[in-house]
Amino acid sequence: MKFRYAMVCSSNQNRSMEAHSLLKRQGFDVSSYGTGAHVKLPGPSLREPNVYDFGTPYKQMFDDLRRKDPELYKRNGILPMLKRNSSVKLAPQRWQDNALDVQDILADLLEMEAVQESENICLSMRSLEERKSNLHNREQVLMKSVLVINLEVKDNHEEAAVGGRLTLDLCQEIEKTENWEESIDDIVAAFEKQHRRKLLYSIAFY
Repeated sequence: MKFRYAMVCSSNQNRSMEAHSLLKRQGFDVSSYGTGAHVKLPGPSLREPNVYDFGTPYKQMFDDLRRKDPELYKRNGILPMLKRNSSVKLAPQRWQDNALDVQDILADLLEMEAVQESENICLSMRSLEERKSNLHNREQVLMKSVLVINLEVKDNHEEAAVGGRLTLDLCQEIEKTENWEESIDDIVAAFEKQHRRKLLYSIAFY
């Protein structure tokens, strides 16, 4: 693979991990991150989410929720999701704490961003502006370009699966190029025409 990719969403649980898992199985050099202050998973009600620190192993969350209410968290798909996540990597990572990892493509699911030489994918409308602000406000040490792409994906299991497949299609097209900076306009235009999904993208620097 020519580039390194990063998938990004709020909690590094559903959207970014669906894309991470799919791209990893296809042989991509891919990582994933969350952008929130904490990792939040649905609880018994909207006012009672399950909140964890980034770095808490997925297996630990799985065991905690299975102990609390195995039927609820199996029925709403959280336990299967956590089991999938633990097969991909140990624990959710916060993008702001790992942003110096050089990526080529940064993809936001809900918002999608890409960087050259490594690629990141973010999955939340909010996250694109957060990512751009973080990249623009930091000192550019390496002066390495990064492509930031935003793809809107709703935060549920069904839409995450659709978003993962769309992300794979997009990254496969990027991989075919020698230089994404020269081809990205045509790649995005073709993607939007084929899938009827709007992409936002920009170029930032490390």
